[in-house]
Amino acid sequence: MIEIQNLSFHYHRSRPVFEDVSFRMTHGIYGLLGENGVGKTTLLHIIGGLLFPKSGECRVAGYPSYTRNPEMLKKMFFLPEEFQAPAVSVSELAAYNSVFYPNFSQEDFRIYLEKLHVEGDRKISELSAGQKKKAMIAYGLALNVDYTLLDEPTNGLDIPSKLQFRQLLSYVSSMDKCIIISTHQVRDLAHLINPVITLDRNQVLLNNTVEEITQKLLFAQTTYKPENVMFTEQNLYGYASVTLNTFHEESVLDIETLFNAVMNDKETFRKLFNA
Repeated sequence: MIEIQNLSFHYHRSRPVFEDVSFRMTHGIYGLLGENGVGKTTLLHIIGGLLFPKSGECRVAGYPSYTRNPEMLKKMFFLPEEFQAPAVSVSELAAYNSVFYPNFSQEDFRIYLEKLHVEGDRKISELSAGQKKKAMIAYGLALNVDYTLLDEPTNGLDIPSKLQFRQLLSYVSSMDKCIIISTHQVRDLAHLINPVITLDRNQVLLNNTVEEITQKLLFAQTTYKPENVMFTEQNLYGYASVTLNTFHEESVLDIETLFNAVMNDKETFRKLFNA
C-alpha cells in the first residue's frame, strides 16, 4: 500500500505543489491525471523516494519512501518519461540489473519483448526512442514488483505500439499489484485505468474506482445538446455529457469527459467524491 499523509511539497515557498494532501493507493492500474504542472511527475518522484516531502510523509509498503530502503526498492520500478540507457543490448541491461529484484522472470521478459516487437539482442543505443521505451517497459513489467510507476509511458509510441502497450498491461495486471500511470493522453489508456486519481494544484479532486464513479455519475452520448446536466461538450458524434446518477442507471465511464468535467467544476466534484 502507498499511504500519503498530510503531504506538503514545494520547489518555491510561494508556489506549493502539494499542501496537506492525504490519500492512499492499494492495487489496480491507477490513472494519475491532471493538467500540466499540477505535480504528477513530482508525486511519482516522491513515491519513488527521489524527492523529499517538506512535511507529512509518503510510505510505500510501510517504509518512508525518502529513505529508499532496499526492501522497498526491490518491490518498486520507476520509468521516467525521459531516461538515459547504457550502451548495452536490451538483454544485457536486464541481466545486469535484474539481480536486485527477486521476482524477475526471464521467461516473462522474453514474452513481453515479443509482444512489444522488440529484439532483445539489439543494442539500446541503436533503437528508436519508442523502441527504447518499449524495451524498458518490458523489463520493468518482467521484474514482477508490487509497485510500478510509469511517467507518460505512451509518449513517443506510435499507434500500433500504443495498442501493444495496452494489451500487455491487460495481460500483466493483477489484484495484488499497483501500477501508477501518469498521463495527459487520456484516450490512450481509457479502458485500462481503474482507479482514477485527478490532481489539481495543492489538492486531490478524485481518487475513486470506475465502479464508484459510475455509481454517482451517469455518462451519455446524445445527438442533441442535453439540459440540466453537470457538464456537456460537443464532439464529432453529438454531445457527451455527465449528470448525477439519481436513478442508479448503468453507463460506461467516459474518462476524457470525466476529466474535462472535473476541470470545469473542481470544487463540486471534490465534494461529491469526498476527496
